[in-house]
Amino acid sequence: MVCICWNGMTQISPPGLGAAHSASWFAAGIRQDVDSAGNWQSVSYVGFGRKSNPTNYSPFYKPEIFVVNQEFYHTFRKNWQYSVALSYRRQDEYQDSYPFERENPGIVQEFRFYSRLSYVFKTPRIKFVPTIRQDVRTFFNPDFSTPDEVFQLRSRFRMQLTVNLTKTANHKLITSTEQLFAASQERNEKMGAFNYRESRFCLYYSYSPSRIPVVINLGYMNNLIGNQKPYSVHYLAVDVIIQNPFGSK
Repeated sequence: MVCICWNGMTQISPPGLGAAHSASWFAAGIRQDVDSAGNWQSVSYVGFGRKSNPTNYSPFYKPEIFVVNQEFYHTFRKNWQYSVALSYRRQDEYQDSYPFERENPGIVQEFRFYSRLSYVFKTPRIKFVPTIRQDVRTFFNPDFSTPDEVFQLRSRFRMQLTVNLTKTANHKLITSTEQLFAASQERNEKMGAFNYRESRFCLYYSYSPSRIPVVINLGYMNNLIGNQKPYSVHYLAVDVIIQNPFGSK
């Protein structure tokens, strides 16, 4: 959550925004080569999301999240890549029952560290990337006091397929499936059990103009939450990424 000539991220997928019928996500980022060999890349972005109430269908109805993210990718073998990242997220919290007013406090702050390990299989036409990601998440109220959920460990398993629609690779389709498992620690409680939480299914169209170092991604995500009585949230997503604004090394 790009032209997509580098081995790193391909689009900025939406974060999960909780209970709703629909949601929207917009992000803007910079991808920059760090070394001359192209083995190290930096990806920085800011994003924000809005969502509907569970009783309406407007994906822009109310504010939900603001994200600042910094990630570094390293290709250390021909087909292997890892990344490390730090993220700050400020998320609005709402009650689960009508009229879905804000909780008190209505904001939760999150600091997240995560790392990925990916295997990249490429041909001139397709790129297939299975990825394992581990998140460490800590949460705070707006005044940095302790919220109900204090800490979470979350593991994510993703399969992503990118298909070049043209020989110049200016037009692409990107599809992915990701499953999330997590264990949480509540305030004054021990760490809970490690369980399946949700799945995310994405389909994106990616366009990279030939003469402009920008990539535009338009996508849809279905967030299937829970396992006993699962429900879906439908996301519209747009992100724009500028490539090497400070020059290629």
